[in-house]
Amino acid sequence: MSKSARPNLLFRNLNAKVASIPMILTAMVVFVGGTVWTVLYSFTNSKLLPRLNFVGLDQYYRLWAAPRWLISIENLLIYGAISLVFSLVIGFLLAALLDQKIRFEDTFRTIFLYPFALSFIVTGLVWQWLLNPDFGIQHVVRDLGWTSFSFDPLYNSSIVIYGISIAALWQGTGLIMCLMLAGLRGIDEDIWKAARVDGIPMWKTYLFIVIPMMRPVFITTLVIIASGIVKVYDLVVAQTSGGPGIASEVPAKYVYDYMFFAQNLGQGFAASTMMLLSVVIVIVPWAHLEFGRRK
Repeated sequence: MSKSARPNLLFRNLNAKVASIPMILTAMVVFVGGTVWTVLYSFTNSKLLPRLNFVGLDQYYRLWAAPRWLISIENLLIYGAISLVFSLVIGFLLAALLDQKIRFEDTFRTIFLYPFALSFIVTGLVWQWLLNPDFGIQHVVRDLGWTSFSFDPLYNSSIVIYGISIAALWQGTGLIMCLMLAGLRGIDEDIWKAARVDGIPMWKTYLFIVIPMMRPVFITTLVIIASGIVKVYDLVVAQTSGGPGIASEVPAKYVYDYMFFAQNLGQGFAASTMMLLSVVIVIVPWAHLEFGRRK
């Protein structure tokens, strides 16, 4: 067939392209348009209603001078470090154990993954009850005879974020386990056989052979965990509502409170833009690692 007889690239798979137009318009108008609108109005002094009265970087100066915002950033860093490290470690260890072809593997996998099927609100309420000193874990242990036992992280402002992290790990580790297990099942069986023939200890096989081969799985898992860290909101509201005081405040709750309760849209938009910046910091390195080095 001559070059002139070939169909134009624009008209190839025309039906699929036409069918994708609504989603493309939704993405452009809702996501891209909403993002640009938020960033634009973060430079205004909008209160109850948005208005184009630009004040430069004043909203950002106020934001980073607010103790509540600084506490929310500190909490997010602590929560993020705990979620990132422990989710990966526990999830990988559980996946490695299940990969040993143990009996009742399907049952254990279902048990570990089941918490992920619950909403953060339900998870928060369950762990609020479990960590309540009057009838939760502390009360049960004291009834068993350890009267000096104390475990009430949600009521201690210095460690409340760790109590919230416990609930997050309980819910999210199962998903990480399944992702890691899928990656482990993708490793060629001949690699394991060769490692056993060479007498390589199992921990060295995992550390120096298996884990490097699972790089795409780890990168994808890191992005999923990081996105969940940035947007954490309902778990905090269900467990502590940001308390005691503002000890468990997080950026998403700060944005919501300022936009809908304090009626300060400009400040809420500025905080939203900072959250968007944190997402960009996560997405750009991931995109570079996944696509930037490919020819």
